[in-house]
Amino acid sequence: MIKFISDIAHYDLVLNLAAQARTSLWIGTADIKDLYVMRKGTILPFLAVLSELINKGITIRLIHAKEPGRPFQKDFDSYPLLAQRLERALCPRVHFKIIIIDSTLCYLGSANLTGAGMGIKSSLRRNFEAGILTDETAILNPAIEEFDKVWRGTECLKCQRKQYCPAPII
Repeated sequence: MIKFISDIAHYDLVLNLAAQARTSLWIGTADIKDLYVMRKGTILPFLAVLSELINKGITIRLIHAKEPGRPFQKDFDSYPLLAQRLERALCPRVHFKIIIIDSTLCYLGSANLTGAGMGIKSSLRRNFEAGILTDETAILNPAIEEFDKVWRGTECLKCQRKQYCPAPII
């Protein structure tokens, strides 16, 4: 299956599938901000969804390029389980947008993990985004390897941007 995703489908499909992860959820994004979702009639931070998944034993890895702003940090601090068990890495060179769900489904596209990229913002305020959702191993496996290459710090030793890296992976 290869499905083209655009605009609100990032929220309707990709985030909802991410919220249903059963074993693992890997998220790679250049930018991360306070992203909100609707769950059971209530608007809440996507971080609440991540905290709920962690509480169920799902492993979550998050790679992002820079420290998020105060609104995100405030939301983050509201979910102590995230500080304890969310696996996070910072890499200022990360610009990919990859979401891998249970190592069987992959989103690749333009949307950052922000309200304008993937959230419930109005169609008049959100970004124009596009990507694909797939379970095709010819795409899925290289996407997993690309994410994991950064996660493992494979590029850190030879990186020429170390002066901008607040927390080298290795």
